[in-house]
Amino acid sequence: CWHFFNHFFIYIWAPRGQCAYLLTLLVCVVLFQWEVTQRTLNGSQFYTYSVCNVGEREQDNWLRTTFIQRRPSASRVFVELQFIVRDCNSFDGTSLTCKETFNLFTSESDADVGTTFRKGQFKKVATIAPDEITSKNELRINTETRVVENLSRKGFYLAFQDIGACVALLSTRVYYKTCLATVKSLASFPETVAGGENQALREVSGACVVNAVSEELPRIYCTVDGEWVVPVGQCQCNLGYEEVKDACQECQPGFFKAAASGDKCELCPANTQRLDSGALFCPCLDGFYRAPTDPPSGPCSGLPSAPRDLVATTTQLSTGKLHLSWSPPEDTGGRTDITYSVECQRCEGNVCQLCGEKVRYEPASTGLTDNKVSVSELDAHLNYTFTVEAHSGVSILSPLFPEPPRITTMRLVERTSTSLSLSWDVSPRIRLQPRPIRYELTYRKKDDNLDVTTYIVLLLEKNVVQISDLAPGTAYLFRVQALGSDGSPGGSSIEEQFETSQMISRQMSLLFFESGMLIYRWAFIFLFRKRNSHSRQGPEDTYFSKQLKPLKTYVDPHTYEDPNIAVLKFATEIHPSHITKQKVIGAGEFGEVYRGNLKMPGRKEVAVAIKTLKPGYTEKQRQDFLSEASIMGQFSHQNIIRLEGVVTKFKHAMIVTEYMENGALDRYLKDHDGEFPSFQLVGMMHGIAAGMKYLSDMSYVHRDLAARNILVNNNLECKVSDFGLSRVLEDDPEGTYTTSGGKIPIRWTAPEAIAYRKFTSASDVWSFGIVMWEVMAFGERPYWDMSNHEVMKAINEAFRLPAPMDCPSTVYQLMLQCWLQDRSKRPRFGDIVNLLDKLLRSPDSLKIIADFDPRVSIRLPSTSGSDGSPFRSVSEWLESIKMSQYSENFTCAGVVTMDHVLQMKNEDIKNIGVRLPGHLKRIAYSILGLKDQTSTLSVFAV
Repeated sequence: CWHFFNHFFIYIWAPRGQCAYLLTLLVCVVLFQWEVTQRTLNGSQFYTYSVCNVGEREQDNWLRTTFIQRRPSASRVFVELQFIVRDCNSFDGTSLTCKETFNLFTSESDADVGTTFRKGQFKKVATIAPDEITSKNELRINTETRVVENLSRKGFYLAFQDIGACVALLSTRVYYKTCLATVKSLASFPETVAGGENQALREVSGACVVNAVSEELPRIYCTVDGEWVVPVGQCQCNLGYEEVKDACQECQPGFFKAAASGDKCELCPANTQRLDSGALFCPCLDGFYRAPTDPPSGPCSGLPSAPRDLVATTTQLSTGKLHLSWSPPEDTGGRTDITYSVECQRCEGNVCQLCGEKVRYEPASTGLTDNKVSVSELDAHLNYTFTVEAHSGVSILSPLFPEPPRITTMRLVERTSTSLSLSWDVSPRIRLQPRPIRYELTYRKKDDNLDVTTYIVLLLEKNVVQISDLAPGTAYLFRVQALGSDGSPGGSSIEEQFETSQMISRQMSLLFFESGMLIYRWAFIFLFRKRNSHSRQGPEDTYFSKQLKPLKTYVDPHTYEDPNIAVLKFATEIHPSHITKQKVIGAGEFGEVYRGNLKMPGRKEVAVAIKTLKPGYTEKQRQDFLSEASIMGQFSHQNIIRLEGVVTKFKHAMIVTEYMENGALDRYLKDHDGEFPSFQLVGMMHGIAAGMKYLSDMSYVHRDLAARNILVNNNLECKVSDFGLSRVLEDDPEGTYTTSGGKIPIRWTAPEAIAYRKFTSASDVWSFGIVMWEVMAFGERPYWDMSNHEVMKAINEAFRLPAPMDCPSTVYQLMLQCWLQDRSKRPRFGDIVNLLDKLLRSPDSLKIIADFDPRVSIRLPSTSGSDGSPFRSVSEWLESIKMSQYSENFTCAGVVTMDHVLQMKNEDIKNIGVRLPGHLKRIAYSILGLKDQTSTLSVFAV
């Protein structure tokens, strides 16, 4: 079908293989002596272009094709010729001018020049010589292929030159080679034109098929012969999908897949529900549970049955000692982590009560791994009832597990003129709790003025307490509540009133008077120090530690004449031989920060962070360096970074703190953008607020509360750190606004602190609101790229940061309360802790999402950049929303203009390889903002 009168048929696409053909119809222009002749071959007639002027000298006969349009990426084409050349010796007589070759030429052009022909525009490609020559009696057809390289213009011409041969051109085929569209390792690659000799391997980027992901962008190489080689970057089927041929299909009902991998879907394990297709995990059946440490792909466990055959053996009646033993549960629920707890009740008549602290257990009463225990200190002639319960790793998840425990009664055990001894009972169901219980006791004088009431708080490990240093003949109100396993408060008891006895002698009265005067003098000294302390606020709640003695209010180490005394008073001295440095993890103002280990005598080795003081320091730098340890050493709370100790008596000073594996909160959230649900983020805020409540109760003002100064450990516990604002801010890039007292981190600081340097717990509450915003925005920079002066101006004009994406309305309302202009109306940290605790207890309260304006949060006015000019490219737009890592994904998907971006939908964004939920939302919301053609952008929401 190639050989019609004066046409060559040239196909666009080959039916099979890796060749693509140029154009549909190629019309040759006959120049000079070429003729169209009819021939018969194998019984069929066909037409050729032929020339045969072998007897004439200086032959220069040309045949040129019509204009052949070139695909832009096809810079290398192949020309296949079928032709016949007659043997010069077959002619009668001798022809001195006869040739047996002809020449192939080409010429590039951006437009069809019609019949215009200039030899000088053509360049030679090759001389075409036959492999077989046709004689008089036998017709031999030759096929030759030549390559035309480095084509760059819109099209080209081919030309054939005869200089004295007898030649017939049967057909011409023009094509280029491609690597056909394919799917390899779940990555799809588009059809690609093969490169030329100067690019033997052409790298091609692909995209994972639907419902597949890859850690790195899939790539492959196309050879000059149109073959795919060397695939790089394997895609894996997403959660709930498995590979079937070249696609990812949903897991069948009853199967699940919990991670993106090349594995097949697994059958749901024992005691789980078999969901519909595409399951990510198999939830537990009713009555079965997974422990927090169990993998989601593991089986579910039931609760252990009761221990069996409880036996009491009395060995020493005179000492009140007996041994209890029992058999393990008949049904362990499929678990091996079985522990036991023992409860003792003492009964007199029909009244039974807990045995209390007098009875001793060996080795313990809870957490037993062996099925026996010794009980001593029992009274004679009394009935005792012992209950043994079996627990496992899933017992805490059972509805039978009371969380938190509940106080039932509180009673007066003993009283004097200056002390009261109290005890209380806990709900009987508390025996199901496998861990020790802590209690929070709050008391105050009954006749205190409510405006200035001083509450005293004790954290206790036992259900009895003796309170000393009370006023004689005075009524006190007490309230006690048990704390849950996570430190959350339980149901409070009713407020009970107890009164100390009267003094019995005048001497005792005088002693009390003198003691009161002494307390008064100390109070005066305390107030005087408070006025001169840069980190103290007015009289507020006094906080007490786990011991029965109340903690002193924070003491500013700078008030000591000799700062070294403050260090020795508040920090533990560590010998350098107990410290092992491992690697540098950062650099502070005074020196490098290392990760290492601390092994103190008699204590378990622990991982620590080690701050060092660089050589060549001055004495003032050394004192400033150690002052932070003097501050940290006064704090003891699970949400405050713990000081292990200091090294001061040796040449190289060091501060040693607990090691926080996940580093700073802002960086950690950025690295895990979109990975945590709101409930978990609120849990992080709760921990920070609890730490700040502790500091506030200690009359300490942080002044630099920000996500960068919150550290996160492996359990995702957040701890407040960085207690050196007075020196750190001098070199902090965030502190760029200078007042008379130094630099201030404007984006986190309350307006009164900026204007008047009035730092209080209320200004820390403002900063906490900014930290809440950072947490919900996964580490986004507050106020984005605004200057500090723009931030101050906006705040003074009553503008506030808008709600981050997917932020619960209740959380955002709390932020706005923290940002009230009147500091007296802002909530206290105690109020904030209580509110966050209620939100965590009622997850449904987090389902209502605050209004979100994408143009505000990512600051994209219409299709313009921050200066109002339109985005010039997709990469510029992606860079503006901090998503430039996806530039190549957009390019490979053919999204190369902002018009293409505006046409994208959520499914399109997923298909080009954006898988992380946070990144997907950011890009989707940005496109939503781009579509809104509002010309004026309000930077903040009121």
